[in-house]
Amino acid sequence: MTTGRQVAQSASQAGSFVDLFAGCGGLSLGLLSAGWSGLFAVERDPIAFETLKHNLVEGHEHCPFRYEWPSWLPKAPIEIGHFIKAHGKDLALTRGKVDLLAGGPPCQGFSLAGRRKKNDPRNELFKHYVELVRELAPSFVLLENVRGISVAFRNGTNPKRGPGRPPIPFSEKIKVSLQDAGYTVFTKLVHCSDVGVPQFRPRYIVLAIRTELLRGHSSFDPFKDFESRRKPFLKGKGLPLDRPVTVKQAISDLAKTEKNLIDCEDSKGFQQIKYTQPLSDYQKLMHGSMNGTAPNSLRLARHTNIVKARFETILNTCRKGVTLSVADRNRLGLKKQCVVPLHPDKPSHTLTTLPDDFLHYSEPRILTVREYARLQSFPDWYEFKGNYTTGGNRRLRECPRYTQAGNAVPPLLGEFLGRMIVELALELGLLFRTQPSVHEVLG
Repeated sequence: MTTGRQVAQSASQAGSFVDLFAGCGGLSLGLLSAGWSGLFAVERDPIAFETLKHNLVEGHEHCPFRYEWPSWLPKAPIEIGHFIKAHGKDLALTRGKVDLLAGGPPCQGFSLAGRRKKNDPRNELFKHYVELVRELAPSFVLLENVRGISVAFRNGTNPKRGPGRPPIPFSEKIKVSLQDAGYTVFTKLVHCSDVGVPQFRPRYIVLAIRTELLRGHSSFDPFKDFESRRKPFLKGKGLPLDRPVTVKQAISDLAKTEKNLIDCEDSKGFQQIKYTQPLSDYQKLMHGSMNGTAPNSLRLARHTNIVKARFETILNTCRKGVTLSVADRNRLGLKKQCVVPLHPDKPSHTLTTLPDDFLHYSEPRILTVREYARLQSFPDWYEFKGNYTTGGNRRLRECPRYTQAGNAVPPLLGEFLGRMIVELALELGLLFRTQPSVHEVLG
């Protein structure tokens, strides 16, 4: 186990990382918070990239981190396949100079909460991920995805599979691909609530280490000390060690009750609360040094009286913290499959990208984007860009604020994993060379 002195040194000894499928920047933010130096990120959606760019590339007054960014890569959204084709020579020059390749390929095709699709083209994006692993040869590879990636598809048949052979989960295919690329692969199912995120959100974590670095460490297991690493991390954040952060502890300061309502700052015709101050330790952690400044994305939904009455009935007559039962949905005349009135004294269910999947624990309304962000552990200074919602055919093509927040890797999870990897590197005797030569790497 890493010593206290090594833990204190870890942030200054963190190396460089590249974030693939970066979304709005949740994992990037976590790794930057852990002391890693961000070289660049790849994200195809222009709205999500605008949020990442605004916060972590251009930076603003409350942002303490910033990507370095290479001169050969435009600060613009780009599809990963096109990125590989367009910048092959630049990537070849970067080979061996990236310490950590991180990211989470889109997970919708695997999600147990949605419609799992074996042939969803997004399921194949990991091949580009592995292609870049081979190209860049990082010391560590970090892949985050939904729990469903480790569950085999059972619909349909595979003509190439013999009688009685069980289906193979996609996680096993990823493992074999990384092993073929020269890596030893470790996996763990992590509940985000274990590292301070006020959301259960089980995530399948793949950590691959270049096999040659493990010589002399035959019994090495990066996750064996997970519990002993977890508690110092929470203590350092001022969060409880023996119980998870609850929904109320995360968002009670964003409630409408006893608040003045003002015109929404970035959405004409809507209202938002006039923010006052954080109330809990978690809220103080998220609010940081903003000193009462209102975070963005506080827009309140405009519900009709009929909808508000239905929400009141749900809050008063249905179990909180669980999806509405079939009996409750029939009683209320609801066709929607997923409606969860949140429980104030428990972590949230795994957030989705649909804002009407979740109801506030005490007010007859859906959550705001900022409440989504709080449940995902984004700090209040992190500003989301783009439309709040979208609909119709655009839903498959656009990434509005609710989608950005719902799809993101929780920054606290990213920071915990980032610090853990630095400690693992110290245990393996690795010395990252990135800090004195980062500008040479970027060109």
